[in-house]
Amino acid sequence: MENRIIDFHTHAFSDDLAPKAMKALVEHHPDIPYFLDGTIASLLKSMDAVGIEKSVICSIATKPKQYKPILDWSKQIQSDRIIPFASVHPADEQRDEHIKEIKESGFKGLKMHPYYQDFFLDDDSMMAYYEQVCKCNLILVMHTGFDIAFEHIRRADPERIVNVMKKFPQLKLITTHFGAWQQWDEVEARLIGKQIYIEISFALDYLATDKAKKLFESHPADYLLFGTDSPWRGQQDTLNLLEKLNLNANLMEKILHKNAKRLLGIS
Repeated sequence: MENRIIDFHTHAFSDDLAPKAMKALVEHHPDIPYFLDGTIASLLKSMDAVGIEKSVICSIATKPKQYKPILDWSKQIQSDRIIPFASVHPADEQRDEHIKEIKESGFKGLKMHPYYQDFFLDDDSMMAYYEQVCKCNLILVMHTGFDIAFEHIRRADPERIVNVMKKFPQLKLITTHFGAWQQWDEVEARLIGKQIYIEISFALDYLATDKAKKLFESHPADYLLFGTDSPWRGQQDTLNLLEKLNLNANLMEKILHKNAKRLLGIS
């Protein structure tokens, strides 16, 4: 099973930027550990060691001007094993055109982060953004819940997720960190059982085993995805935590690769 795993949530930087980016992140958030050096090479080495077939790279444009460099780099790194998701900042004056360009460039989706990009998930100003993502039939990986590096402002909580999905039921929205980081009681009350994609990165370390198992087994099996948030979590460590839950084999296959392949259009 392991050589078919798809990690739907990883991060990496260009070789020249990685040392600077990792140093800056460590200086600002010294309490957050990291497991790789932030390069594609180190990610591939980790994938080989764990038995991961493909990884989705989730880049974040923290400023509108970062759109083009991220898109160009994504074109350079895409391969059979590396699936880059580009990023468009909500304040980008050409955001509709840029979302369309991501689609036309052959990418499967894009990544957003309400804290780094300074928005609230269900802001009225975001509705046209989601509409364009839907028009382009792109996947949208969204940081949801609190963020360990920011003050706990409720930018992307389960209620806001539900508000967005009511308006855009066709939106291929992936909620990260088991639906909403550090808001798992609300996830259980508002998201579990609904046809909303949930990716599990940076969560199993914080959830009690019985709680995690209940969340997995109560959600539609076709809407669960494996993710690690590498390099901020070890890919092997996340896989070990998942395997300790002793979920049934069919559910594990869906989480580890079947759902991701269907969503990404991989045969």
